[in-house]
Amino acid sequence: MDSVSDFFARSQTAFFRFFADTFFAKRYGHRAVVLETIAGVPGMVAGMWIHLKSLRSMKTGYGPLIRELLAEAENERMHLMFFIEIAKPSRLERTLILIAQLVFWNYYFLLYVIAPKTAHKMIHYFEEEAVRSYTSYLALIEDGEVENIAAPQLAIDYYGLQQEARLADLIVRVRADEQRHADANLAWACDGQQEQGKIDRTTIHQMHRWTERANAESATEHTKQAAP
Repeated sequence: MDSVSDFFARSQTAFFRFFADTFFAKRYGHRAVVLETIAGVPGMVAGMWIHLKSLRSMKTGYGPLIRELLAEAENERMHLMFFIEIAKPSRLERTLILIAQLVFWNYYFLLYVIAPKTAHKMIHYFEEEAVRSYTSYLALIEDGEVENIAAPQLAIDYYGLQQEARLADLIVRVRADEQRHADANLAWACDGQQEQGKIDRTTIHQMHRWTERANAESATEHTKQAAP
């Protein structure tokens, strides 16, 4: 059964890799925009389903896993925001994003309900492909084929990078995120790991730090508006 699950997960990954290669080839900035749109779906779908499972079973103990899955989804959403500033997708690409998200959300939801471990294994392979993709992107920058432009301010704030950080610095951090997601999803796909959380603590800490920053900025803005 495990071999069937692994074959399915690998074949689905190969299909989506073919799609990405066909449409975007080495246009890694645009490729990242579309793929990060899809990458933000699994954590949200899985987190929602585990949340509903907790409600149905009327049991506690699911909180750590729910928070970690949602943190993964939030992290992937932030990746999308970074690369939108870099790639500036066209109207056609935005339409493609909408279609891809609509199809993949429903597909992944059904897969997760039927075979959650297979779903996590598929995402493990997806994330490994993302790591390879960002490594190729980084190589193009290092070879001078892609300009090493300044990193978006949003990414600098999110990761706490130096103000002079460049695109290569951003890709290194994003690639590290994807590797952690790959490892976490593989752990959830293994026997005895399905209900565990706190595998990827770094992503959770990033989300908390970003939330605290946003709250602090909001409080500062509110104070300014309230000042006479």
